[in-house]
Amino acid sequence: MTREEEFEALRPLLFSISYRIVGSVTEAEDAVQETWLRYATTSTRPRSTKTFLSATVTRISIDVLRSARVRREEYVGPWFPEPLLTDPYQDPERSAELADSVSMAALLLLERLSPLERAVFVLREVFRFGFAEVASAVGRSEAACRQLASRARRHMQEGQPRFETDRRKREELAERFFDALREGDVDGLRELLAADAQLVSDGGGQIGGRSPVHGVERVARVLAAAGPPFRQIGAVMEAHEVNGQPGAILRDRDGRIISTWTLDILDGRVQTIRSLINPDKLGHLGPVADAHAVIREKNQARRLPT
Repeated sequence: MTREEEFEALRPLLFSISYRIVGSVTEAEDAVQETWLRYATTSTRPRSTKTFLSATVTRISIDVLRSARVRREEYVGPWFPEPLLTDPYQDPERSAELADSVSMAALLLLERLSPLERAVFVLREVFRFGFAEVASAVGRSEAACRQLASRARRHMQEGQPRFETDRRKREELAERFFDALREGDVDGLRELLAADAQLVSDGGGQIGGRSPVHGVERVARVLAAAGPPFRQIGAVMEAHEVNGQPGAILRDRDGRIISTWTLDILDGRVQTIRSLINPDKLGHLGPVADAHAVIREKNQARRLPT
């Protein structure tokens, strides 16, 4: 195998490691590209290409995360990771576990960890690297990495998200939810929402409300009021898995992306709805709509008599 072939074979793993550390598709792609440049210019072949590349992308990702932390502290309103439609790294025997580890809820929980804790957790708990490999990747002793992993596990377990394990049930409930949303069916939405449901939107301070909406009644009414006007102006809610969980992409009449939606589903109810409408986080998915113009048109449609 040439260096390039070895690298391309490992690219899905490298991206998936980096994305779980930095929470950004574009920054993970940049980290993977920087990893290739370092590998291509290394004078000697490493004993294990996988170990070398995983360690390199991890160190780059830790540096990226440290600088991103400052920006995220100044972020206006709720902050979400950039949405990921398809995780390139697949392991059929661990598909459910890997999907949960890349969910919005899990990535938001990872934000509570220090960059080193996060990197150790991702390598050890998600991708099953040995402690010797983890220690080499983060530049700490094995004993220190065991302590970091223990602290990270404790933090994650305290808020560990739980999801409906039956994939078919999740998909069926999500389909009913988005049908009710399109129709503005407040009763239908109310039946599908958990009592303590919450609706959270990331508009980056540019678009949409900054405060989450809590409680089944308020969430149902806000969603029911939003659905029909979007349909009136030709917007389409396209069902699509997002970050390993049921979700959708909202597109304008020309197919441009307005927002992504993800649902946390447990015990036959939608627990959390996350809407990401910040255009700065959607560009990697395709052409992005002018959200301000779309919302103005939607509000005008809402005021028109039906």
